[in-house]
Amino acid sequence: MARDLRKSAWDIAVIVALVLFIAVAGQTIDGFGTAKFWRFVALEVIPVALIALPLALVVITGEIDLSVASVLGLTCTVFGKLWAAGVTSLPLLVVLCLLLGGLLGALNGLFITGFGLPSLAVTIGTLALYRGLAYVVLGDKAVADYPISWTSNAIAPIPGLTIPWMVLVVLGVAVILGVVLHATPIGRGLYAIGNNDEASAFAGIRVARTKFWLFVLTGTMSALAGVFWTFRFASARADNATGLELAVVAAVLLGGVSIFGGRGGIVGVLAAVVLLATLRNALQLADVPANTLTIVTGSLLIASVVGPNLVTLTRDALHRRRTKTALTLAASKGASPS
Repeated sequence: MARDLRKSAWDIAVIVALVLFIAVAGQTIDGFGTAKFWRFVALEVIPVALIALPLALVVITGEIDLSVASVLGLTCTVFGKLWAAGVTSLPLLVVLCLLLGGLLGALNGLFITGFGLPSLAVTIGTLALYRGLAYVVLGDKAVADYPISWTSNAIAPIPGLTIPWMVLVVLGVAVILGVVLHATPIGRGLYAIGNNDEASAFAGIRVARTKFWLFVLTGTMSALAGVFWTFRFASARADNATGLELAVVAAVLLGGVSIFGGRGGIVGVLAAVVLLATLRNALQLADVPANTLTIVTGSLLIASVVGPNLVTLTRDALHRRRTKTALTLAASKGASPS
């Protein structure tokens, strides 16, 4: 119960931070809060959220996947290569790209769960491998001659609004993963794995299989983000989304998911994705240099790791102090004459 309360408190804190930033920025930055502004925020939220939401489940189990942006980039180039080669069926292209993403995620999962290699080392390696393969597929060329109907429909707004309809897909993914994580035995198993995978295995949880399929899911969703990225910018390039893993990991950790596993939730991650996208777009409106935006993202990433640990250390210190004080009082009462 205490863990649930702490998790909810963190989610609320992220949401409050988002609301406060919107309130302050709305009064200090020209152009903030317009329909056009929120459209750009939504367009930035979509690919990051599609990756961050499943990645949160991976991190909850105590693992990490840093290859997600490279999976996105490789998906973009394969999509462009197939289109240039004459594959003109959009459903077929999307299915092939999703299968590719699943296979790339499965390769990560195989090395990690099959050979027992650390996920940090494996996914740093595949980050470079998949990005290199993207350059092999297209080199420094770009494929940009897609039908306007494809590119315009992918970022088309919800009728009556300026927000792209793909936001509904993100919300659907968030609801599904939220229900699985917070209301099913599968979700409880993920938390158990993150807290102690050996004990979870003894309890009957298939730890390796669970982690493997989470990497497959993350790869598949990264591929879906790659398809959206291709349509949004109407261009398939090998360098698409380079560095996006920083924003994704920052959103996951800022959303309250512990880097050590065993703690976190979907609501906080989704709120953190929106907060980071709103912050970046607001700073761009304020003509803040791109390097400063990277520094801000990196600082938030560090704060999201250090902050919860400081809170835990402070809480534990206060608990020990209260316990010591109570024992001292009890001892003094027992030593006093009746």
